[in-house]
Amino acid sequence: MKQDYSTLSVTLDAGVAELRLNRPDRANALNPPMWQELRAAAKDLDATPEARVVVLSGAGKHFCSGIDVGMLAGFQGADGDRARASERLYHTITDLQDVLTWFERCRKPVLAAVHGACIGAGLDLAAACDLRYASADAGFSVKEVDMGLVADVGVLQRLPRIVGEGVARELAYTCRTVSGREAAELRLANRCYDTPEELRAGVLETARELAAKSPLALRGTKRAITYARDHTVADALDQVATWNAGTLLSADLAEAVAAHLEKRPPAFAD
Repeated sequence: MKQDYSTLSVTLDAGVAELRLNRPDRANALNPPMWQELRAAAKDLDATPEARVVVLSGAGKHFCSGIDVGMLAGFQGADGDRARASERLYHTITDLQDVLTWFERCRKPVLAAVHGACIGAGLDLAAACDLRYASADAGFSVKEVDMGLVADVGVLQRLPRIVGEGVARELAYTCRTVSGREAAELRLANRCYDTPEELRAGVLETARELAAKSPLALRGTKRAITYARDHTVADALDQVATWNAGTLLSADLAEAVAAHLEKRPPAFAD
C-alpha cells in the first residue's frame, strides 16, 4: 500500500485504513496535488486486499474547507480562444468529478469522520462516501452559490439521495451551515458525537466491526446498493442475482456457517 503522499497520510491496522487529508495549515483545502493524490489513494486502497474498510478524516481542526481558492483563480486564466478554454475547463471539471467518484467506486466501505468545517468540495467528498459521521462542532455547507458558482463535482447529484430533494435544495440555495447535530437529524450524518475525539473512537469502532465481516459480502452489498440507486428495480434485482450466482457459494459463506455452528467469531480471508 502506497504511503508517500505529500498532502495525505495513510495508515493500515487490522483491516482498517485511515486516510487523512493532511494540509491542516490550510484547513485541508483541496489543491491540485491533493485532488490527484485522493484518486491515487482511493485506487490503491481498492486494490489492497488487507484494507477492508476506509476511514476518511482531516488532520487538524477541520475536515475540509473546500477547493483551494488559488485553484479557483487559476480557472479564470486568459485564453485567446474561448472555445478551447471552455473545452479545457470541461475536462478539468469532469476530472475532478472522477476523483470523488473513485470513493464511490472503491469496493470497500468508506466512512467519513467529519469535524470542524466541511465546506463546498469537502461536502462533495463526504457525500461520495458510504457513511458519514460527525462531531458536534462540524459545520456542513454547500457554499458554491455564495461564491457565484454552481456546485459541479457531485454534491447536487448525491445529496438529494441522502437527505431528500427538498432539504438538498434548501441547503444548496441558502448555503447555510448545518451543525453536526442537525446533520444527524437530517440524515446527512449517520450519527453525531460530542467531540472530535469521541468521533474518531466511535468511527474506528464501527470500522473494526465492519472489517471483521466477510469482505466479499461487504463489497457485493456496496455494489448492489449503488447500482440500485442508479437503475430500475428490475435491473437492480438482475444485478444482484448475477452477483450471487457467481459469489454466493464462497469460502466466506462456509466460514460464516461454521462459525455460527461452533459458536465462535468468524475469520475471513482478505
